[in-house]
Amino acid sequence: MNLKPFLLGIATLALVACNGVDPNSPLGKRQAIFKQMLHTSEDLGGMLRGRLVFDEQRFVDGAVKLDQLSHEPWQHFPQVKEKDDTSARDEVWQRQERFQQLARELEQNTAALVAATANRPLDPRVLEPQVKRVEDSCESCHHEFRAY
Repeated sequence: MNLKPFLLGIATLALVACNGVDPNSPLGKRQAIFKQMLHTSEDLGGMLRGRLVFDEQRFVDGAVKLDQLSHEPWQHFPQVKEKDDTSARDEVWQRQERFQQLARELEQNTAALVAATANRPLDPRVLEPQVKRVEDSCESCHHEFRAY
């Protein structure tokens, strides 16, 4: 059996499975960060809403991770829209001031969530509005700047 066509087929399937996005491109980097943010946020919300067992240390660690991640994707939006098949609307590049404002609001809300975890033992009733603010920040930016 000739392995070359087989391996080429596997590589092609792998690229199709990941939408052919170069993980080292600005699009690939920000997609990876946004996926990490989504996963982390879902875990925090899941602990507060009873989908996952509430684990205080895991919640604190998740809040810190989310705060760190919230500062990362913006550097991977180049000055000019790339040619890749991005789900970001043209408005990201046309309305940079508003886009950056929403990015800073998310960063402020994740920082506030981390600050809310300083008081132990953690009270999910205190944390829930903080997580909601983070989720609302994500949602408001998506409504303005993401093409669904």
